[in-house]
Amino acid sequence: MDVTLLSRLQFALTTIFHFFFVPLTVGLVWYVFLLETAYALGGGEACKRLAKFWGKLLIINFAVGVVTGVVLEFQFGMNWSQFARYAGDIVGTPLAIEALATFFLESTFLGIWIFGWNRLPRGAHAAAIGMVGIGSMLSVFWILTANAFMQHPAGYIIEGGRVVMTDFFAVVSNPRALLFFWHTMAAGFVTASFFVLGISAWHLARGGEEFRYSFRLSAVVGLIATGMVIWAGDAQSKYVREVQPMAAAASEGLMNTADPAPFSVIAGFDSSGKKVVWSVDIPAGLSLLYFLRPSGVVEGINQLQAQYQSLYGPGDYSPLVALDYWTFRVMVGIGFLMIALTALALYLGYRKKPAGWPAAMRFSPWLILLPYIANTTGWILTETGRQPWIVHGLMKTGEGISPGLAPGFVLASLAVFALVYSVLLGIDVILLTRAARAGLSTEEIGSSPPANSPRSEGGGHGS
Repeated sequence: MDVTLLSRLQFALTTIFHFFFVPLTVGLVWYVFLLETAYALGGGEACKRLAKFWGKLLIINFAVGVVTGVVLEFQFGMNWSQFARYAGDIVGTPLAIEALATFFLESTFLGIWIFGWNRLPRGAHAAAIGMVGIGSMLSVFWILTANAFMQHPAGYIIEGGRVVMTDFFAVVSNPRALLFFWHTMAAGFVTASFFVLGISAWHLARGGEEFRYSFRLSAVVGLIATGMVIWAGDAQSKYVREVQPMAAAASEGLMNTADPAPFSVIAGFDSSGKKVVWSVDIPAGLSLLYFLRPSGVVEGINQLQAQYQSLYGPGDYSPLVALDYWTFRVMVGIGFLMIALTALALYLGYRKKPAGWPAAMRFSPWLILLPYIANTTGWILTETGRQPWIVHGLMKTGEGISPGLAPGFVLASLAVFALVYSVLLGIDVILLTRAARAGLSTEEIGSSPPANSPRSEGGGHGS
């Protein structure tokens, strides 16, 4: 097999597995913060117990997520050394800041939160988990800043056959990075909302009335966050049309430039996956979405291919159109479905006795999968849409591969990663499921032992 394709598959595998954990951590930490803040302001023991319950699930997800993230940055040196040499001056800077600053901010304050129960004042303890949330947001920002440069380079010059940073502010204020950040943070809140919603509904169906508070909270936050995701996605798609018109055309299956441009509802592709053979269209629909009027030129794949050949030389500059077309539609379709489900949950949550509650909510944990599917398809769309570029307009993906990399080695490591990551994911799901099913407990995370326990009286090892 082709070593570039194998390396892409390996990086995709590790990224997708890691991204299973990131959005949940990013969103769930703020649920814990809100619940504990409510407790600190006099919300009662129910808020404290809920904060500990969701905090336990956060710790499990965070711990496994850290393990899956370590491998990613090593791949730049192992599989993509030419890319690292070419773009490391810029891409490496935000990644280094993320690893050396924001990760330690998260992990330090998470440790303080775990072991600070009944040792810190309520407000200070709530602030500790808030700092974890800020650290997770900064971590997301720096990683997406690196990715945004690969999507839309800014703040650089080419010197000595590599890109060199000339304007740090231009790199961090890259519009693509800001749109990525907005979209990803909203997706994190959606992921956490459906996680909290599904588990809370399951417990409510079994008489766990204390979960009504977290159910209502997740319905409100989920509805707002899902709307923000769709809004951010719309803004991002308009910007992509300007800076990556080929990616935009591929996501819409638009083969030829049109004014007005039709919106393709459903389409079929040839065996190559790069040509539309039939489609059901809404006339002028795409122009209406992009320009908010029933007219406006949208460039097509064929014309952009000819344009890129004149700019960059012979070659195929279109991504796998069928993949981008369908991942985009799956992502958007699930987004609107989640809007409807959170609106329904909000309605049910404020009814005193929801009709058919046990029957309707028995399968609620399956709703947790929806944002994960949307996150994954959205990530695949973003990363495959810019192909064949690893740095858009500057370096092709095949040029970034490490020299002398053997296909057999990459295939073997791909198989090992798939096995190890599957085991880690299985462990994470088992631990989360057990903790979630256990429900609220009087056991306190990181609490001191009771005064009459053996440990407090000097028993045990090391006393």
